[in-house]
Amino acid sequence: MSKRSAIFPANRHALYEMHGYSAAIASGDLLFVSGQVGSRSDGSPEPEFAKQVRLAFSNLEATLAAGGCTVDDLVDVTTFHTDPENQFETIMAEKSLVFSQPPYPNWTAIGVNWLAGFDFEIKVIARIPGQG
Repeated sequence: MSKRSAIFPANRHALYEMHGYSAAIASGDLLFVSGQVGSRSDGSPEPEFAKQVRLAFSNLEATLAAGGCTVDDLVDVTTFHTDPENQFETIMAEKSLVFSQPPYPNWTAIGVNWLAGFDFEIKVIARIPGQG
């Protein structure tokens, strides 16, 4: 059985320690990334929705990089939305900047009623290059 290793992006350890979880776990050739939100450096939500989504993707990219991956290594994406119908257009615009060409990862979007003050969260599974 593969041993799991905790992965943390630079400058965000306190956020994860405060809530008792890892930003990501590497296990074998897979990287399992916890939900990333549009949190500013102090941990508070970015109030403008488009910027919050952009920041969530930026935080995701930093976590992926810490685990030796990029968005091109994603195989599974799950997003959580507090108001999917009204947020869809903004999310798709931001998504197209990150995933600009095929092959796209698979994607599951889930509507929720609470994200601890955030309106968008993204969690992923990536294949770590050179590990398998």
